[in-house]
Amino acid sequence: MTSPHDDNRFDWQAAEADVTAGPDAEVVDLDAARAARTTPDPTDSDGDGGPLLVDSADAQRSPRFTLSGARAGQRRPILPAWLRSRAELVDVMRWAVGHLLHTSTYHVLRVPKYAGKLALRAPVGAARLVSGGVRWVFDWEGEHLRQSTSQTRDGELYLKLSKQRDRRVRWRGIVATFTLSLSLAGGVAVALAPGWAQWAIPALLVTLCGMVGQPADKPLLDTAVVIPRVARLTSDVVVRALAVLGIAGITQAIAKQGQRAIAFTAPITRDGPGWRADIDLPPGVTAGDVIERRDRLAAGLTRPLGCVWPEGQPEVHPGRLLLWVGDQDMAATPPKPWPLLKTTGGFDLGRPVPFGTDPRGRIISFELPYTNVLIGSIPGYGKTAATQVPLLAAALDPYAELWCFDFKGTGGLDPLEKVSARYASGQDDDTAEQGLIALRELRKECQRRAAVIKGLPKQVCPDNKVTPDLARRKKLGLHWLVVALDEVQELFSHPEFGKEAGELAEKVIKLGRALGVILVVATQRPDAKSLPTGVSANAGTRFCLRVMGQIENDMILGTSAYKNGIRATMFAKKDKGVGYLVGAADDAQIVRTFYIDGPTAEKITDRARALREAAGTLTGHAAGQAPTTPAARRDTLLDDILTVVPATEPKVWAETLTERLADLNGDAYGDLTRDQLTAALKPYGITTGQVWGTDPTTGKGANRRGIDRQHIADAVAERNKRRGDKAA
Repeated sequence: MTSPHDDNRFDWQAAEADVTAGPDAEVVDLDAARAARTTPDPTDSDGDGGPLLVDSADAQRSPRFTLSGARAGQRRPILPAWLRSRAELVDVMRWAVGHLLHTSTYHVLRVPKYAGKLALRAPVGAARLVSGGVRWVFDWEGEHLRQSTSQTRDGELYLKLSKQRDRRVRWRGIVATFTLSLSLAGGVAVALAPGWAQWAIPALLVTLCGMVGQPADKPLLDTAVVIPRVARLTSDVVVRALAVLGIAGITQAIAKQGQRAIAFTAPITRDGPGWRADIDLPPGVTAGDVIERRDRLAAGLTRPLGCVWPEGQPEVHPGRLLLWVGDQDMAATPPKPWPLLKTTGGFDLGRPVPFGTDPRGRIISFELPYTNVLIGSIPGYGKTAATQVPLLAAALDPYAELWCFDFKGTGGLDPLEKVSARYASGQDDDTAEQGLIALRELRKECQRRAAVIKGLPKQVCPDNKVTPDLARRKKLGLHWLVVALDEVQELFSHPEFGKEAGELAEKVIKLGRALGVILVVATQRPDAKSLPTGVSANAGTRFCLRVMGQIENDMILGTSAYKNGIRATMFAKKDKGVGYLVGAADDAQIVRTFYIDGPTAEKITDRARALREAAGTLTGHAAGQAPTTPAARRDTLLDDILTVVPATEPKVWAETLTERLADLNGDAYGDLTRDQLTAALKPYGITTGQVWGTDPTTGKGANRRGIDRQHIADAVAERNKRRGDKAA
């Protein structure tokens, strides 16, 4: 009895024949097929164990068009990129005008040279014209054919050719006679013409003869612009380059399927000054596998390393690779000037800040409000220069307040000192302490701003966050507050201040985003000790220049960035100022930051200071005002406490201690509160607790927050011991 499913059963002999049919035959996995054959068919009435077919021909047939497929498709832009961006359009037009002016000036200055060439070539051209005219009139081009017929003694053909020649010579002679008559009449007319015509007509004839007499290998005009010859990027070139990377998945797929193993999801097209290819890698191969072999990929493409920029697109899938190959090395292209250099007035920080350019030369900007910026790299690759760019933009907004701290002390942020309400630079403990005090004040400022926003009407502040309009209202005190911490690893790893500074920075970076408080943190040592995870994890905008390992890469760019193919480890030694920017757009971007040298930065901050003076917003350090923070000095606080608390008094209330310190040094401790005292003692491991004491006004005993004098003495002894070890 035959089962109704017998027609669908597997033909083993045909399958085995197909295996040997040739390379174009469909490959069948016989082992898998035999294993499948053992699966019983529940619809088989005979129960003879036929295969259960799950992939029908109808289900596997891919329709040419479906509505859902059309909706999911990506529409290609109608206009090219340079027409969709005003900045790029202006840049292209500027280039076109400059190119035209350069080319025109180049050739105009060489007109005497070109005239001399034409004059020297004119006799040869005249001879060519006369010789060609004579050959045409007497039909010499057919002479060899007529001679050949005479040698073959084909009289009839020879007579036909001779008659044809006679007819041609007859009417061509008439044309030549008429042309010569016109030329003689023209010569007489020129002799009687005005002076300018007597020069213009011979010059035209010399030009014509000179062009006719031009050698084929010696053009008249020199080359005004040398255009580099760049090989076209094709699928063959890409596949060949991927095949030599040594990635097992690619090598095996190409060996089995040839070029079909590499799928191109869109045509390879020109994209700016280079070529773009969208590639689906073979199954199991990720974009990161290719990116980490960027140098070998460049060698396979026979292009300079700075021209080859592979990027992953994890939002599509891990195996999607976007390969952009530029015509010129990115490091060799002249850097574009910072767009804000061309402006004469101020800048509204509510607008996107121009930060750099991508490999295609397009300007990349990001919004500074409502985010925090984390910048990292190994030393010497443009970290401080990258940090300067958003800070200089903030300086040009007269309503934005700047706090700048350089914990390396090399003066990288010195141009900003003249516009900063708070500023400190150095590797010493004093600078670290000023940074800690600033973070304490910043935490209080966040609390104040939160209270102000909470009290505003909903129609004024509907989203409970600072808006550009609110930032312009001086009375509210909600102006943009940008705090820069350069080489922040020196603060976060400080033995006394580091822990508290990290905790404060984490609180500020979490709360300040909606309050108009913006942290710009830069480090050259991105590890857990030097960069608290709470800080790195909450930075909305990240920029990573060259780093040496996966851990540093992910500390800056975020967890799994390396795994997703976003690898700042691929940047080479010459890629200074080039890094991965994450958070400014949906996808990670390779950006070359704008470079602003010291003298230029000084000019910008001079303009920024003038804007602030005109707006009346120059305050703090820049205006010569001392910070309002109480000057509780790290090196004298413990000693002063021991001075005002005698050995006979083992414990003292905190408010009593602040009063005694104020009496001891009113300038330093006059405004010191109990909470500030508690925060100042925290770095030494000293905490306040319940202390029994007697109120001097009422004479009653009570438990209040206070300190143990012995804890202070122990901290002083530990500090002195540490100083002695450093001196030794």
